[in-house]
Amino acid sequence: MPLEMNREVFITCPVTGSGGTQNRSPHVPRSPKEIAESAIEAARAGAAIVHCHVRDPETGAASRKVEYYREVTERIRDSDTDVVINLTAGMGGDLVTGSAEKPLPLDEKGTDMVGATERMEHVAECLPEICTLDCGTMNFAEADYVMVNTPGMLRAMATIIKDLGVRAEIEAFETGHLWFAKQLVEEGLIEDPVMIQLCMGIPWGAPDDLNTFMAMVNNLPDDWTFSAFSLGRNEMPFAAAAVLAGGNVRVGLEDNLYLEKGVLATNAQLVERAVRIVTDMGARVIGPEEVREKLKLTKRAPR
Repeated sequence: MPLEMNREVFITCPVTGSGGTQNRSPHVPRSPKEIAESAIEAARAGAAIVHCHVRDPETGAASRKVEYYREVTERIRDSDTDVVINLTAGMGGDLVTGSAEKPLPLDEKGTDMVGATERMEHVAECLPEICTLDCGTMNFAEADYVMVNTPGMLRAMATIIKDLGVRAEIEAFETGHLWFAKQLVEEGLIEDPVMIQLCMGIPWGAPDDLNTFMAMVNNLPDDWTFSAFSLGRNEMPFAAAAVLAGGNVRVGLEDNLYLEKGVLATNAQLVERAVRIVTDMGARVIGPEEVREKLKLTKRAPR
Protein backbone atom coordinates (compact mmCIF):
# COMPACT_ATOMS: atom_id res chain seq x y z
CA MET A 1 0.00 0.00 0.00
CA PRO A 2 1.25 3.55 -0.67
CA LEU A 3 2.51 5.55 2.27
CA GLU A 4 -0.17 8.10 3.15
CA MET A 5 0.09 10.15 6.33
CA ASN A 6 -2.94 10.30 8.60
CA ARG A 7 -4.19 13.89 9.02
CA GLU A 8 -6.94 13.15 11.57
CA VAL A 9 -5.29 11.30 14.48
CA PHE A 10 -6.73 9.92 17.70
CA ILE A 11 -4.59 9.10 20.71
CA THR A 12 -5.15 6.11 22.98
CA CYS A 13 -3.65 6.13 26.47
CA PRO A 14 -3.00 2.72 28.11
CA VAL A 15 -3.22 3.88 31.68
CA THR A 16 -1.61 1.18 33.83
CA GLY A 17 -1.27 -2.21 32.12
CA SER A 18 -0.77 -5.55 33.85
CA GLY A 19 3.02 -5.79 33.92
CA GLY A 20 5.23 -5.62 37.00
CA THR A 21 5.84 -1.87 36.73
CA GLN A 22 3.96 -0.84 39.87
CA ASN A 23 7.13 -0.52 41.95
CA ARG A 24 9.22 1.13 39.24
CA SER A 25 7.39 4.45 39.21
CA PRO A 26 5.18 6.25 41.72
CA HIS A 27 3.05 7.44 38.81
CA VAL A 28 1.77 3.95 37.87
CA PRO A 29 -1.80 3.97 39.26
CA ARG A 30 -2.93 1.02 41.39
CA SER A 31 -6.34 1.62 42.95
CA PRO A 32 -9.49 2.09 40.85
CA LYS A 33 -9.59 5.72 42.03
CA GLU A 34 -6.00 6.33 40.94
CA ILE A 35 -6.55 4.58 37.59
CA ALA A 36 -9.69 6.62 36.88
CA GLU A 37 -8.02 9.89 37.89
CA SER A 38 -5.01 9.16 35.67
CA ALA A 39 -7.33 8.27 32.78
CA ILE A 40 -9.23 11.54 33.21
CA GLU A 41 -5.98 13.53 33.29
CA ALA A 42 -4.85 11.78 30.08
CA ALA A 43 -8.17 12.64 28.43
CA ARG A 44 -7.81 16.28 29.41
CA ALA A 45 -4.31 16.23 27.90
CA GLY A 46 -5.69 15.05 24.55
CA ALA A 47 -6.35 11.30 24.65
CA ALA A 48 -9.63 10.38 22.96
CA ILE A 49 -9.49 6.78 24.25
CA VAL A 50 -8.28 5.38 27.57
CA HIS A 51 -7.33 1.70 27.68
CA CYS A 52 -7.74 0.33 31.20
CA HIS A 53 -6.50 -2.67 33.14
CA VAL A 54 -7.02 -2.91 36.89
CA ARG A 55 -4.66 -3.78 39.74
CA ASP A 56 -4.86 -4.88 43.34
CA PRO A 57 -4.81 -1.59 45.25
CA GLU A 58 -2.45 -2.95 47.92
CA THR A 59 0.11 -4.93 45.93
CA GLY A 60 -0.26 -3.38 42.50
CA ALA A 61 -0.48 -6.85 40.95
CA ALA A 62 -2.72 -7.32 37.91
CA SER A 63 -6.31 -8.22 38.73
CA ARG A 64 -9.50 -9.39 37.00
CA LYS A 65 -11.92 -8.28 39.73
CA VAL A 66 -15.15 -6.98 38.22
CA GLU A 67 -15.73 -4.56 41.10
CA TYR A 68 -12.46 -2.79 40.31
CA TYR A 69 -13.47 -2.37 36.66
CA ARG A 70 -16.90 -1.16 37.73
CA GLU A 71 -15.39 1.51 39.98
CA VAL A 72 -12.96 2.68 37.30
CA THR A 73 -15.64 3.02 34.63
CA GLU A 74 -18.14 4.67 36.99
CA ARG A 75 -15.60 7.24 38.14
CA ILE A 76 -14.66 8.10 34.55
CA ARG A 77 -18.29 8.33 33.45
CA ASP A 78 -19.23 10.45 36.46
CA SER A 79 -16.47 12.97 35.73
CA ASP A 80 -16.94 16.09 33.63
CA THR A 81 -14.41 14.81 31.08
CA ASP A 82 -15.60 12.91 28.02
CA VAL A 83 -13.44 10.01 26.81
CA VAL A 84 -13.95 6.67 25.07
CA ILE A 85 -13.46 3.77 27.50
CA ASN A 86 -11.54 0.74 26.25
CA LEU A 87 -11.21 -2.17 28.70
CA THR A 88 -8.73 -5.00 28.34
CA ALA A 89 -10.09 -8.51 27.81
CA GLY A 90 -6.62 -10.04 27.78
CA MET A 91 -6.61 -11.38 31.32
CA GLY A 92 -7.46 -15.00 32.15
CA GLY A 93 -5.27 -16.60 29.50
CA ASP A 94 -2.00 -16.86 31.45
CA LEU A 95 -0.23 -20.20 31.38
CA VAL A 96 3.00 -20.79 33.30
CA THR A 97 4.62 -24.19 32.99
CA GLY A 98 6.99 -25.91 35.35
CA SER A 99 10.69 -26.25 34.54
CA ALA A 100 12.05 -27.18 31.12
CA GLU A 101 12.55 -30.75 32.30
CA LYS A 102 9.22 -30.98 34.17
CA PRO A 103 6.72 -28.67 32.46
CA LEU A 104 3.84 -30.38 34.26
CA PRO A 105 2.22 -29.72 36.64
CA LEU A 106 1.65 -26.09 35.73
CA ASP A 107 2.78 -23.33 38.04
CA GLU A 108 -0.39 -22.72 40.07
CA LYS A 109 0.69 -19.31 41.32
CA GLY A 110 1.29 -17.86 37.87
CA THR A 111 -1.32 -19.73 35.81
CA ASP A 112 -4.68 -18.02 35.42
CA MET A 113 -6.80 -19.83 32.83
CA VAL A 114 -10.56 -19.26 32.77
CA GLY A 115 -13.37 -19.63 30.25
CA ALA A 116 -14.55 -17.10 27.68
CA THR A 117 -17.59 -15.97 29.67
CA GLU A 118 -15.52 -15.28 32.79
CA ARG A 119 -12.87 -13.48 30.77
CA MET A 120 -15.60 -11.20 29.44
CA GLU A 121 -17.54 -10.76 32.70
CA HIS A 122 -16.28 -7.23 33.38
CA VAL A 123 -17.07 -6.18 29.80
CA ALA A 124 -20.64 -7.45 30.13
CA GLU A 125 -20.96 -5.65 33.47
CA CYS A 126 -19.41 -2.30 32.49
CA LEU A 127 -20.32 -2.09 28.77
CA PRO A 128 -17.35 -0.05 27.57
CA GLU A 129 -17.40 1.27 24.04
CA ILE A 130 -14.33 -0.82 23.16
CA CYS A 131 -12.57 -3.88 24.54
CA THR A 132 -9.45 -5.64 23.35
CA LEU A 133 -9.15 -9.01 21.63
CA ASP A 134 -5.58 -10.40 21.55
CA CYS A 135 -5.74 -12.38 18.33
CA GLY A 136 -3.32 -15.20 19.08
CA THR A 137 -1.11 -17.11 21.49
CA MET A 138 2.41 -15.83 22.17
CA ASN A 139 5.51 -16.50 24.22
CA PHE A 140 6.43 -13.53 26.41
CA ALA A 141 9.89 -12.64 27.72
CA GLU A 142 9.42 -14.63 30.91
CA ALA A 143 10.97 -18.09 30.57
CA ASP A 144 7.91 -20.28 30.98
CA TYR A 145 4.96 -17.89 30.47
CA VAL A 146 2.60 -18.18 27.51
CA MET A 147 -0.29 -15.83 26.69
CA VAL A 148 -2.92 -18.32 25.51
CA ASN A 149 -5.64 -17.33 23.05
CA THR A 150 -6.74 -20.36 21.03
CA PRO A 151 -8.89 -20.06 17.89
CA GLY A 152 -11.85 -21.54 19.77
CA MET A 153 -11.41 -19.14 22.69
CA LEU A 154 -11.10 -16.14 20.37
CA ARG A 155 -14.21 -17.09 18.41
CA ALA A 156 -16.16 -17.44 21.66
CA MET A 157 -14.90 -14.10 23.01
CA ALA A 158 -15.53 -12.32 19.71
CA THR A 159 -19.10 -13.63 19.72
CA ILE A 160 -19.66 -12.28 23.24
CA ILE A 161 -18.20 -8.89 22.29
CA LYS A 162 -20.41 -8.69 19.21
CA ASP A 163 -23.56 -9.70 21.12
CA LEU A 164 -22.85 -7.04 23.77
CA GLY A 165 -22.65 -4.34 21.13
CA VAL A 166 -19.06 -3.48 22.10
CA ARG A 167 -16.41 -2.70 19.47
CA ALA A 168 -13.48 -5.13 19.46
CA GLU A 169 -10.02 -3.62 19.26
CA ILE A 170 -7.89 -6.36 17.73
CA GLU A 171 -4.44 -6.52 19.29
CA ALA A 172 -1.85 -8.05 16.96
CA PHE A 173 1.62 -8.93 18.22
CA GLU A 174 2.82 -10.56 15.01
CA THR A 175 1.66 -11.28 11.46
CA GLY A 176 -0.03 -14.58 12.35
CA HIS A 177 -2.38 -12.61 14.58
CA LEU A 178 -3.30 -10.43 11.60
CA TRP A 179 -4.02 -13.53 9.57
CA PHE A 180 -6.43 -14.89 12.17
CA ALA A 181 -8.04 -11.47 12.70
CA LYS A 182 -8.90 -11.39 9.00
CA GLN A 183 -10.50 -14.81 9.43
CA LEU A 184 -12.67 -13.56 12.30
CA VAL A 185 -13.79 -10.63 10.14
CA GLU A 186 -14.52 -12.98 7.22
CA GLU A 187 -16.64 -15.14 9.55
CA GLY A 188 -18.61 -12.07 10.64
CA LEU A 189 -17.44 -12.29 14.26
CA ILE A 190 -15.82 -8.84 14.07
CA GLU A 191 -17.92 -6.25 12.29
CA ASP A 192 -17.04 -3.11 10.36
CA PRO A 193 -15.49 -0.71 11.04
CA VAL A 194 -12.56 -2.91 12.05
CA MET A 195 -10.12 -1.44 14.59
CA ILE A 196 -6.67 -2.89 15.23
CA GLN A 197 -3.68 -2.10 17.44
CA LEU A 198 -0.23 -3.10 16.15
CA CYS A 199 1.81 -4.04 19.22
CA MET A 200 5.49 -3.70 18.36
CA GLY A 201 8.67 -4.57 20.23
CA ILE A 202 7.15 -6.92 22.81
CA PRO A 203 9.36 -9.99 23.35
CA TRP A 204 8.79 -12.37 21.59
CA GLY A 205 6.38 -10.86 19.11
CA ALA A 206 7.06 -8.54 16.19
CA PRO A 207 10.27 -6.51 16.70
CA ASP A 208 9.92 -2.76 16.40
CA ASP A 209 12.21 -2.12 13.45
CA LEU A 210 10.56 -0.14 10.67
CA ASN A 211 10.76 -2.95 8.10
CA THR A 212 8.73 -5.24 10.36
CA PHE A 213 6.32 -2.43 11.21
CA MET A 214 5.64 -1.68 7.55
CA ALA A 215 5.21 -5.40 6.86
CA MET A 216 2.46 -5.37 9.51
CA VAL A 217 0.90 -2.21 8.04
CA ASN A 218 1.05 -3.59 4.51
CA ASN A 219 -0.83 -6.69 5.65
CA LEU A 220 -3.83 -4.61 6.78
CA PRO A 221 -6.91 -4.22 4.60
CA ASP A 222 -7.24 -0.64 3.37
CA ASP A 223 -10.54 -0.07 5.20
CA TRP A 224 -9.28 -1.04 8.67
CA THR A 225 -8.46 1.67 11.23
CA PHE A 226 -5.15 1.04 12.94
CA SER A 227 -3.03 2.37 15.76
CA ALA A 228 0.48 1.33 16.69
CA PHE A 229 2.92 1.59 19.57
CA SER A 230 6.29 0.42 20.78
CA LEU A 231 7.81 0.14 24.23
CA GLY A 232 10.25 2.22 26.23
CA ARG A 233 12.52 4.64 24.39
CA ASN A 234 10.81 3.93 21.07
CA GLU A 235 7.35 4.98 22.26
CA MET A 236 7.51 8.52 20.86
CA PRO A 237 9.35 7.64 17.62
CA PHE A 238 6.56 5.14 16.96
CA ALA A 239 3.96 7.83 17.55
CA ALA A 240 5.47 9.66 14.58
CA ALA A 241 5.90 6.47 12.56
CA ALA A 242 2.29 5.44 13.09
CA VAL A 243 0.97 8.80 11.85
CA LEU A 244 3.31 8.78 8.85
CA ALA A 245 2.16 5.27 7.93
CA GLY A 246 -1.51 6.31 8.04
CA GLY A 247 -2.37 5.23 11.57
CA ASN A 248 -3.17 6.51 15.02
CA VAL A 249 -1.15 6.80 18.23
CA ARG A 250 -0.93 5.01 21.57
CA VAL A 251 1.18 6.34 24.45
CA GLY A 252 0.95 5.70 28.18
CA LEU A 253 2.46 4.10 31.26
CA GLU A 254 1.57 0.55 30.21
CA ASP A 255 4.19 0.90 27.47
CA ASN A 256 6.77 3.32 28.83
CA LEU A 257 7.54 4.93 32.21
CA TYR A 258 9.83 7.76 31.11
CA LEU A 259 9.40 11.20 29.59
CA GLU A 260 13.12 11.28 28.88
CA LYS A 261 16.18 9.52 30.26
CA GLY A 262 15.98 9.54 34.04
CA VAL A 263 12.70 11.48 34.17
CA LEU A 264 9.62 9.49 35.15
CA ALA A 265 6.43 10.46 33.32
CA THR A 266 2.74 10.68 34.08
CA ASN A 267 0.15 9.53 31.57
CA ALA A 268 -0.88 13.12 30.93
CA GLN A 269 2.71 14.16 30.17
CA LEU A 270 3.13 11.33 27.66
CA VAL A 271 -0.13 12.29 25.96
CA GLU A 272 0.89 15.96 25.86
CA ARG A 273 4.14 15.02 24.14
CA ALA A 274 2.31 12.85 21.63
CA VAL A 275 -0.11 15.71 20.89
CA ARG A 276 2.87 17.93 20.15
CA ILE A 277 4.43 15.35 17.83
CA VAL A 278 1.17 14.89 15.92
CA THR A 279 0.48 18.59 15.54
CA ASP A 280 4.09 19.40 14.63
CA MET A 281 3.71 16.89 11.79
CA GLY A 282 0.80 18.93 10.47
CA ALA A 283 -1.96 16.56 11.58
CA ARG A 284 -4.92 17.27 13.86
CA VAL A 285 -5.69 15.41 17.09
CA ILE A 286 -9.37 14.42 17.17
CA GLY A 287 -11.49 13.97 20.27
CA PRO A 288 -13.87 11.31 21.57
CA GLU A 289 -16.97 12.45 19.67
CA GLU A 290 -15.17 12.28 16.33
CA VAL A 291 -13.76 8.87 17.27
CA ARG A 292 -17.28 7.63 18.08
CA GLU A 293 -18.46 8.79 14.68
CA LYS A 294 -15.48 7.25 12.90
CA LEU A 295 -15.71 3.87 14.65
CA LYS A 296 -19.52 3.82 15.06
CA LEU A 297 -19.34 3.65 18.84
CA THR A 298 -22.28 4.11 21.16
CA LYS A 299 -21.65 5.62 24.57
CA ARG A 300 -23.72 3.62 27.06
CA ALA A 301 -24.21 3.17 30.76
CA PRO A 302 -24.23 -0.34 32.27
CA ARG A 303 -27.49 -2.24 32.13
